[in-house]
Amino acid sequence: MNNRIALVDDPLFSAHRAREPHPERPERLQAARAAVAQANLSSARTELPPRDATDDELGRVHGGSYLEALGHAVGQQGYFDADTFYGPQSVAAARRAAGGAVALVDALIGSEARFGAALLRPPGHHARPTTAMGFCLLNNVAVAAAHARASGKDRVAIIDWDVHHGNGTQEMFYADPSVLYVSLHQFPFYPGTGAAHEVGSGDGRGKTVNVPLSGGATDAVYVAAFDRLIAPILSEFDPDLVLISAGFDAHRRDPLASMALTENAYRAMTHRIATALPRGAAGRVGLVLEGGYDLEGLKSSLCATLEALDSVPASEEKAPGKPISPVHEAELDRAIGAQKGYWKLD
Repeated sequence: MNNRIALVDDPLFSAHRAREPHPERPERLQAARAAVAQANLSSARTELPPRDATDDELGRVHGGSYLEALGHAVGQQGYFDADTFYGPQSVAAARRAAGGAVALVDALIGSEARFGAALLRPPGHHARPTTAMGFCLLNNVAVAAAHARASGKDRVAIIDWDVHHGNGTQEMFYADPSVLYVSLHQFPFYPGTGAAHEVGSGDGRGKTVNVPLSGGATDAVYVAAFDRLIAPILSEFDPDLVLISAGFDAHRRDPLASMALTENAYRAMTHRIATALPRGAAGRVGLVLEGGYDLEGLKSSLCATLEALDSVPASEEKAPGKPISPVHEAELDRAIGAQKGYWKLD
């Protein structure tokens, strides 16, 4: 296994911009790039050559009529919905972003890198099979997961810690037992989905794991969710690949939500993902950038995440010592209760 971090980036991602001020702005990518530059990594950085996702790759999770509609938006400017803008180069950036997520998967499953990070814009996890939504045009992480499955990987896990529930990703894999979708998110909150009882359908029951949390959740709450629920499930599922929908808008500085995380939470969550994998984390973990709208919060959190992956294996980190509020304790208990029929949980 090469001691390398595979990085996906492209100038085209910065060309996706709104006509007026918007929280999903090119400066977010500058902060992400600064995080990579600042991170203290032992792994050599290698940038993957950019490429666009093909229609076949996109068509595994998106409908043909939607892809056709996106084609009509090329070179145009407007809004798909009240939140989701597009500019003249937005569709090109979205196709390049989805292709970058696919390239990251290829590097990981081809043993070209020990782990990887895709610094993508526009983000993706709200994009549904047939429509754009919530700043997202194409569902990058879903395209990547479907590509891993098409490339022969039996089980793929998606861990989504963006503060908003990834409704699009959940919808795409809700009945699919080969893709484990786990989301921690503020609730009730945009987009309104992600209740604990949403566990999947048909053969996919138990492969959707939602941890809805009310505002003000701290590092200790998120770490407890991993220790009590997510890490045991991840270990039992034993995925061939883990993709992290890495939104950093649960950081306490973020203006679009009301969680209370510090960058240390992302470090701890990343460590727990890596150490939960029975066959080791090398070549199995890729980050796909989602939200995060305070630039300093985004930079510090991504930096901590990258450093945590780079340090695996590492000594076991202790959970934060601060107590968890009774409200959040009850929410964790409900999430665990919703999953007990599907997984070996204490």
